[in-house]
Order: sequence, then structure tokens, then C-alpha cells
Amino acid sequence: MLSNTNDNINKTEFMNHYSADPNKFEAESAEDILSLSLKTFAPKIAFASSFGAEDVVVIDLIHNIHGEKTRVFTLDTGRLNPETYDVMDKIRDKYSISIETMFPDYMEVEKMVTERGVNLMYNSVEERKLCCEIRKVHPLRRMLKTLDAWITGLRRDQTFTRSNVKKVEVDVSNNNIIKINPIVDWTNDMVWDYIKKNDIPYNKLHDKGYPSIGCAPCTRAIKPGEDLRAGRWWWENDFHKECGLHWSK
Repeated sequence: MLSNTNDNINKTEFMNHYSADPNKFEAESAEDILSLSLKTFAPKIAFASSFGAEDVVVIDLIHNIHGEKTRVFTLDTGRLNPETYDVMDKIRDKYSISIETMFPDYMEVEKMVTERGVNLMYNSVEERKLCCEIRKVHPLRRMLKTLDAWITGLRRDQTFTRSNVKKVEVDVSNNNIIKINPIVDWTNDMVWDYIKKNDIPYNKLHDKGYPSIGCAPCTRAIKPGEDLRAGRWWWENDFHKECGLHWSK
């Protein structure tokens, strides 16, 4: 078990574990994976949060292990819902942590909006991906350049494009940084059970039929029976429904 692994394991040893068997971490709990990852990579490890249901769970799990040293960062695209800012403040207050906020480069945004319009995402898949690239991917990469590992709230049953995600991966699209996905095997019910049992603040859009929440122009409530991510970029087909943060172009 990872909980019995040497507390002083370093990055090289961690990678040796992974290289010897990429599936080594699959049977381990979220708590054990997070504990080892934090011991190995802190302070150069942080959690990327958009403050959806999965993300507030992971913040609680990390805080239980790491306390005030918990590092959380978010990508403020400039087009988030008010409810997202509300839960950010509640999480900040509950855990007494700072939230490192990454904004897009204003010159890139100004050029894009001047040339293509403020709602260019509706014009084509290519223009929507450009918007995601400038508002989300570029700020993420600026942060990742300062880290040795990053943590996500990905789950396999969110969408078919995430069905093969492992608990520990090498993120080849971001300079081979280690990517930790501790709750990738959790179900939606497990996420909500944890939130309720631990009284964790969550985004109130979830109560309005939004199981997956991104930027306001690109997210809607889903209809009964629809896929959990059907409300993201709903005007596109399923093949394109990633923004580039977790799926290479």
C-alpha cells in the first residue's frame, strides 16, 4: 500500500514506481495517492480547481492531509458564473486557504475579441477552441511551468474522452509533468455522498441542473437522461467536447 511507502520518497523514485508499472497506483485510495504525492512534490504541487462538485471534494481531501499548506489554483476566464465566485469565497473561508488565480493575458483576449467578437465560441469548433486556448490553456501552462505535479478532479464516467484516465499519469502535453487524478474511479453518487457527509460548500448551479460547470456562455443545465457533460458546448458533437486542459488538440 502507498501508505506504507517511505515518507522520504523523491521525484525520481516516484517516477521509477510509475515507469515500472503504470497501473501501480490504480488500486490505491484517493487519500493514499494524495498523501504520497504531497510528500513527494510539495511545495511544487497544486490542485487545479474550477469549483465543481468533484473539485470541492478533492480540496477537502487535500486539506485533511496538508492543512494550511494546501495549494489550490483556478483559471478565471473572465466569463464565469456568479455562483462559481460565490463557492470560491466559501471554500476560501471554510479552509482558510488562499486560491491562486490565473487570468488570461489581456492582450491576447483583446486581440481575439476585437477580431472575432466576444461570443466567437458559437461560430465554429475552431473558434471555440481558440477561446479556450487563450482563456484557459495558456494560463494553465503558465502555472504548470512552476510545478512538478498537478492534481485534478477528473472522473472516468464524466465523458468517454476521460474513460481511460489513470490515477497517476505523465502529462505529455505539458512537458511531462506528473498528473494526479485521485478520484478518477469515483461515481457521481460517491462525490455527492462525500459532500453531504462532510458539509462541503458547493456550486449552487448544481441544484439547478448543471452537473458540469464551465464558463457561463458555454454551459447550460441538462435535460433528464442526458449525459453529465451534455450541457458543456451543447451545440457541438461529443468528439470535440474538451477544452484542451485535459485533452491534446
